[in-house]
Amino acid sequence: MASKVILVTGGTGLVGKAIEKVAKEEARSDEKWVFVSSKDANLELEADTLALFEKHKPTHVIHLAAMVGGLFRNMAHNIDFFRVNMRINDNVLHCCFKYNVKKCVSCLSTSVFPANSTYPVDETMIYDDVPHESEFGFSFAKLMIDVLNRGYHRQHNCNFTSVILSNVFGPHDNFNLEDGHVIPGLINKAYHSKMNNKPFVIWGTGSPRRQFIYSLDLARLFIWALREYDDVSPIILAVDEEDEVSIKEVAEMVVEAIGFQGEVIHDTSKSDGQFRKTANNAKLRKYLPDFKFTPTKQAIKETVDWFIENYDLAKK
Repeated sequence: MASKVILVTGGTGLVGKAIEKVAKEEARSDEKWVFVSSKDANLELEADTLALFEKHKPTHVIHLAAMVGGLFRNMAHNIDFFRVNMRINDNVLHCCFKYNVKKCVSCLSTSVFPANSTYPVDETMIYDDVPHESEFGFSFAKLMIDVLNRGYHRQHNCNFTSVILSNVFGPHDNFNLEDGHVIPGLINKAYHSKMNNKPFVIWGTGSPRRQFIYSLDLARLFIWALREYDDVSPIILAVDEEDEVSIKEVAEMVVEAIGFQGEVIHDTSKSDGQFRKTANNAKLRKYLPDFKFTPTKQAIKETVDWFIENYDLAKK
């Protein structure tokens, strides 16, 4: 019988699906994994969250559930992102405390770092200044997870921690053009441009640079963090700095993977957002010096293949 019951909130999303796949591949007899979504409980409601914990009685939690979206949705709905995510995070972490959860690992984002940081950023810099104004609501709500973790640790000795994620993509992503992130959005656009024989329009100049991490790589790191990482301070889970790429380079990889041969246009009337968010993963590398990340080009090709094969089921 499993001695660990691991509850994964947001378990049917991009990262949750990746963790589910990797957990099956690396199954342990003492672990029972439970993946839940908004259909199982509305985590904005305390009563729903309590009922979920009472039903499953988790010993460990991976907290992924959040209101998320791309740059333009963030810019238009900053207060919604703040209020919704604050309610979710407060309810989940309080239930972790109330039900004596042995360990909880939650998600932060590189957006929590100050907009005027020197780069690369590291885990010590998250309180140096305020996040970028384009997504301050989401960023501050994510930052408050660290405040909750430290508070529960200091007052109740809870083993709650968090990981800081760079831009994640992969199978089961949100490919919606309005509120999806950059890589799935580009894949969807390029696919339709090819199918309809129309130009492929990229929003912005393509000059911003990002560290993109493949969801299956992230899943392996998340499971490692749950099993092995016990520091309350956050840890950055990101590819190495030299693997940072521009949006233009990503678009070119998408074009190649899709097999699009038409005209490519940059709509420079659209905002680029923050130019870079380079993160230093030296802390991660101290623990896992030999971890191999999937090359971005290969990961994009695998994601494109999944999108085409699962087009009718993909979120878009």
